[in-house]
Order: sequence, then C-alpha cells, then structure tokens
Amino acid sequence: MKTPSLSILLAFLYVLFVFSSCSKKTVQDKLNQVNNGDGEVSVWLTTSDQSSLFKNQNNRLSFKGAPGGSSVSILVDDSKSFQSMDGFGYCLTGGSAMHIYKMEKSARQALLKELFTTDANNIGISYLRVSIGASDLDEKPFSYNDLPPGETDPELKKFSLDPDRKYLIPLLKEIISLYPDIKILGSPWSPPTWMKTNNQSKGGSLKPEWYDAYARYFVKYIQGMKAEGIRIDAITVQNEPLHPGNNPSLLMVADAQADFVKNHLGPVFKEAGIDTKIIIYDHNADRPDYPISILDDPDARKYIDGSAFHLYAGKIDALSDVHNAHPDKNLYFTEQWIGAPGNFPEDLKWHVRELIIGATRNWCKTVLEWNLAADPQQRPYTDGGCNECLGALTIDGNNVKRNPAYYIIAHASKFIRPGSLRIESSVSADLPNVAFKTPSGQIVLIVVNNSREARSFNIGFKGKFTSASLNSGSVATFVW
Repeated sequence: MKTPSLSILLAFLYVLFVFSSCSKKTVQDKLNQVNNGDGEVSVWLTTSDQSSLFKNQNNRLSFKGAPGGSSVSILVDDSKSFQSMDGFGYCLTGGSAMHIYKMEKSARQALLKELFTTDANNIGISYLRVSIGASDLDEKPFSYNDLPPGETDPELKKFSLDPDRKYLIPLLKEIISLYPDIKILGSPWSPPTWMKTNNQSKGGSLKPEWYDAYARYFVKYIQGMKAEGIRIDAITVQNEPLHPGNNPSLLMVADAQADFVKNHLGPVFKEAGIDTKIIIYDHNADRPDYPISILDDPDARKYIDGSAFHLYAGKIDALSDVHNAHPDKNLYFTEQWIGAPGNFPEDLKWHVRELIIGATRNWCKTVLEWNLAADPQQRPYTDGGCNECLGALTIDGNNVKRNPAYYIIAHASKFIRPGSLRIESSVSADLPNVAFKTPSGQIVLIVVNNSREARSFNIGFKGKFTSASLNSGSVATFVW
C-alpha cells in the first residue's frame, strides 16, 4: 500500500480547515441574524376552529426595516429580562400513570417520545407534578403509611412507596430515560389518616403532636424516590390547604403551615441534607395574603423557595403582589383543570391568556395543567374526587385523543426550554402575548387573539419588523 504524498495530506487538511471554518461561520451568522433581528420566523398555529392544531406553518415570516400596514405592533426587547423558567407540563396523577403504563409497550413508548422530546412535532414537556400519596384522581385514597384504626407509627417503620410501584414509579423511570433533566414537583393531598384530627382521608387538620413525624414522612418520600433514581426537585407543603372538601384533603391554615415549615419541615430537611425546594400555599390567587404572611416570618422564610398558585378563584395579577412583597422568592403555577367535555375555543383562549401568558407575566417559573390523562369517562377518581376533569389526553386502550390542554402546553413547552428568560414585550388587550429568550439564543413570542375579529399586527425586534395576522381566538408561537 502506497503512503500518501505530503502534498495530498496537506490538501486534505486544508479542505478540513475550510469546511470547519465555513461551519463555524454558518452558526455564527445565524446567531448574528437573531441578535440583529434578521432571519426567518417560524410560526406554529392553533386555531379556535381546530383547522390547525399546533402546526408549523409553511409560510415563514422575515424581518424587514419598516412596520407593515397595521397600526398595532408588539415590540420585543431582549435587553430587559425577568424570571428564568423551570418548565411547562402537567400533573401526572396516579390515574394518568395507570392509563399510560397500561398501554402496549410500543404505543406507550411512542406517546412518551411525543410528550417528552422536542424532535419533529413532539412537544417537550419539561416539568411534572405528582401527588405524594393519592390525589383525588387515583382509584382510592392512600398514603405511604396507612395503618389499622387506632394504630400509630411515630418512627414511620411501616412507611412504603409500594402503592406507587405498580404504575407511577416505572412510568417515571421511562420518562427519565427519555428526558433525564425532567423536573418533578411532589404535592400531598393528605397525611396518613392517623396523623389527622378526624382520622379520615377527607378534611381534618394535622395534629400538632405529629408535625415532626410528618416532616420526616417527606424526607422518607424524597429519599425513597431518590433510591429509585427519581429526583424530587421540589415539594409543596399541602395541595389546596383551604379546600378540605376534596377526597383526600387537609385543612392547613397559614399559621399552621408557617409553624410546620419553620419548626419541623425546614429543620428536618436541613438535618437530613435534603436540598429539595420547599414551596408554600399551592392554592388560589384570591388569597395572596396566605403566602405573604408566611414569608413575612423570617424564621419560616429562610427555608422557603417560593409560593405556588392555582386559578379557580382570584385574578392572575394577584401573583405579582406576592412577588412585590418578597421579590427574592419564586412563584410557580401548579394546577388548572378543564371540565369535560371541554369547549375547545374558550378553553384554548382562556388558558393561554391567563396561564401561559398571564402566569408567566406575573413571575411564575412553571405553568402546569391538571391531569395529563384520563379515560373516556374521566376515570379514575376517588369517592368525592373530580369526576369531570378532562385530561390533556383521553386514553382508551392504545387509542389517544389530544384535548385542549395538550395544545395549550405544547405552544410553550416545545420552545421555551428550562433556563429561558422572560423578556420584555408590549402589552395589548386584544393581543395578549409573552416573550422569552432561550438558552440557545432563540426568541420565542406567544400571542393569542383575544378579540372577536381577525387581527393583523407587526412584530418588532431590534428596529426591524415582520407582519402577522391571527383569527379570533387563535394562538401562535413565533420563533426566531
């Protein structure tokens, strides 16, 4: 075999150098286009009449020097940034896990890839909320320390994650194998009944003599999940602490939650070396005073990462009151349901306007829709649980129907990856919107037409403009 001549080797090395330089130049040129407001804009559209369901539009937009004919312009300014995002996703209830895990393996794997990766048309869920013990969308109430009536277990010797080993834990492992960086929030609906004043899964309060045992219950949960390869990034102290009428549920007023956090949960986490975030409240926007009062207590606030909210009552801008009172603490939006059978035009418009746009504009690091999956009869649910909670997916065997919440989250989750920064964009009553800059340098703008008529508008960035239009009730994600 002849040895290549020196001239051939030099020529080959030169070609490699030129190719490498061109590749780097192409990447840098694309980054410069973004930074200068040049380049193409991709548009993903969902219309209220469902003629387009989160579809990438073929006609890409491009920025030009002057605005178009419309007098309305949404100006995006990446020099002004706000909170970083942890992610968008769903509440993975026990029932949701059961339906997905019961699918045939090939069908389940295809669905999980669609949900948790960003390739092609996949939607890239990056955040999940799970229940610590049962929620009302399990088949029946349970905790990890259920005992016969009259028994107690102060040392938690009978603690066991076995109720979650059938569906939830194996499904989470499959999800983590697809997206290892998934963030998981755990929320309890009720402590073990022997810790409660009424010894029942529904209602009652946590007995003060069991505050310490319940704090250690959280530690055992986090450590047990870690042993399964599942990191719990954060917990909320109690789901809907002012709604003891659900099953399961618990009444926990603000003073009791402050006491529990500062004298038990926080110190126990510190002693055990637990770095899982502690998030308070986890209820409606009509009571911003609840988390503010706890954060006003310096002995409690030192253990607290932030506050979580739902929007079954109150207004979304109340969340900014909490941010303004304690700007060093984070905010999370953790649950909102859609009632079966759903109203696609109204659900799409309201949830994108109030949550994807409203919650993030009011400082939330997450937006989570309630209930990833249910069957055609919205099962399972406990006796007294929600019997009309429409899942983002309706699963019937291997058949999957995608409902409003699927598209609502998709418009954000696919593009606004964890670590993205919310940036400044113009406020418009007819065209509510929110903008982000991703870790890769892309700009993402989500717009909903909140008016009764079609609207044309300009998008301005770095002094250049592109023109767009949306029919009434439609939602678009613009990416450049």
